[in-house]
Amino acid sequence: MKIGKHQIGEDSQVFIIAELSANHNGSLETAKETIRAAKRAGADAIKLQTYTADTMTIDCDKDDFIIKGTIWEGQNLYDLYQQAYTPWEWHEELFRVAEEEGLECFSSPFDKSAVNFLENLNVPAYKIASFEITDIPLIEYVASKGKPVILSTGIATSEDIELALDACRRIGNNNIALLKCTSSYPAPVEEANMAMIRDFKKRFNVIPGLSDHTLGSTVPIVATALGARIIEKHFILDRSIGGPDASFSMNEEEFTKMVKAVREAEKAVGQVSYEPTEKQIKGRAFSRSLYVVKDIKKGEVINEENVRSIRPGFGMHPKELKNCLGKVAPKGLNRGDRFSV
Repeated sequence: MKIGKHQIGEDSQVFIIAELSANHNGSLETAKETIRAAKRAGADAIKLQTYTADTMTIDCDKDDFIIKGTIWEGQNLYDLYQQAYTPWEWHEELFRVAEEEGLECFSSPFDKSAVNFLENLNVPAYKIASFEITDIPLIEYVASKGKPVILSTGIATSEDIELALDACRRIGNNNIALLKCTSSYPAPVEEANMAMIRDFKKRFNVIPGLSDHTLGSTVPIVATALGARIIEKHFILDRSIGGPDASFSMNEEEFTKMVKAVREAEKAVGQVSYEPTEKQIKGRAFSRSLYVVKDIKKGEVINEENVRSIRPGFGMHPKELKNCLGKVAPKGLNRGDRFSV
């Protein structure tokens, strides 16, 4: 999979996405500065959300439309989306700033009109948000554009995931990434279930990743170690500015530390290899080998009192000791000599 200039896969760096979401808090200048801060923090991409309150829901005060059991408790859906949306007239400017900063910029569309709008901006990829993974007509329409499709699984059952993947593949789009996501805000670490990362790759034959709502860097680090190739995290200039997503978003300092930790985790994972590195080869000097520990005269019998396996490792391999014991020394050897016969 390739998003802009970034190749994403097993042999590539983890692709790190800073999610802008509602963290502009209604200010275009804040949105632009957030993009610049994401670049400073080490992100590879900035992701927007493209919707309006009217493309998400209807303005209705019936009980079904009142949010329950989340940090947005008691709010009306329409009012929340009216507050949180990114004005469409900002998009072109935000894409321009991202390009100036060298960041990939793409978005989550929430209906066909948003897809059509984003196509005019030549987005390099699309992200399907967790709550939209059941919207098969939307997924089919997104897949039909031939761009990489990143799917979040926050509310998904295995059947939901299979239906969404089938929707992409049925259209002929196999450029798919699947992100483990816990749709809780913030999400408890014990519900992260990072074991799913490996299962996604094995079961669904996709690029696995993480869309994270936990606090801190622990879960992204674990995800990286388990094979995630995409990490997405909500990003904000300063939580003190408030907003619907502020409480579970990382600021610049936190995001920078996370990026550093993810990059270190990538290096730590490495690859399967039994060939020693240059440092390991040098380190073998501290391994054990056979040395003369007591002067041996020519014709004297080799025994465990005059030859031992000790450090350093420049002498004969210790595995040869049993073959040497009881033999007669062909020449005189001094204490500290590398033993060989």
